[in-house]
Amino acid sequence: MANITAADVNKLRQVTGAGMMDCKKALVEAEGDFDKAIQILREKGQKVAANRSDRESSEGAAVSFINADNTKGAIITLNCETDFVGKNEAFVALAKELVEKAINFDSKEAFLASQYNDSMTVAEKLIEQTGVIGEKIEIGGFEILEGAFVGTYVHGNKIAALTALSSKIDGAEALAKDVSMQVASMGADTLSYKDFDPTFVANETAARIAVIEKENEELARLGKTLKNVPKYISYAQLTDAVLAQAEEDAKAELKAEGKPEQIWDKILPGKIARFISDNTTLDQEKALLDQNFIKDDSKKVGDYVKGHNVEIAGFKRVSLG
Repeated sequence: MANITAADVNKLRQVTGAGMMDCKKALVEAEGDFDKAIQILREKGQKVAANRSDRESSEGAAVSFINADNTKGAIITLNCETDFVGKNEAFVALAKELVEKAINFDSKEAFLASQYNDSMTVAEKLIEQTGVIGEKIEIGGFEILEGAFVGTYVHGNKIAALTALSSKIDGAEALAKDVSMQVASMGADTLSYKDFDPTFVANETAARIAVIEKENEELARLGKTLKNVPKYISYAQLTDAVLAQAEEDAKAELKAEGKPEQIWDKILPGKIARFISDNTTLDQEKALLDQNFIKDDSKKVGDYVKGHNVEIAGFKRVSLG
């Protein structure tokens, strides 16, 4: 029987990340052969991975990494089965190590196929860790973003976001972090409502109206206040004619309320702003620049960015769950 020393066990632990007892057992089984011990641990991971392949892995850690000159960023989620494992320091450290490697690849597939070290690929490392930890471990979200300046924000290791600016300005880091915080908090699918396809907007409008009308049927049955059914959900639908009619309707309301005409000019802007807010819900959900800025909801994200004389060149977001 080979003489297994503490140094041998520690060396295997450093390479594989496995526990002390698992490493010692593998070395004993391999009769001291280091490469064979690694293979034993890997095969154990493969068996555990096969047995847990149908398990849900919605917990874990979302992490980000930005290169030295802030021109490229990476975000990933390293997923596992339980929050307990997801919060483990060693697990989070592995996630951070992986995202630093991920920045060199354009796709998750290429990253998984790349070498983690001399003895295994990233995919094999995840299988190995599945055996070590006893839970399904996998890369969930994977995004890369490049630009003149790229910044990031990570919320509680649950959501990570990247923002690319069109130029590197003074205060770029703070601005990119603010916008990334917005993306992490609110999510978005596109930069502006102007990017929406008209057919998409029409279909989404019909679907949302149908949902509200269905809810109103139940509210009416219960004798409760009905929800407002909007005609529009995006600024893309608010033509000059629509806005002109909204202003006329607002004036009619003021007249009916007995408000003196000389003060209408002070009240009308607020009413029109409310009309626009009530009828642009799609923009506020899915168009980044048209959302209310989370740090100052009196302005849109687009207005905040414009005040810095720069444009948003792109954004990415990954999250657990």
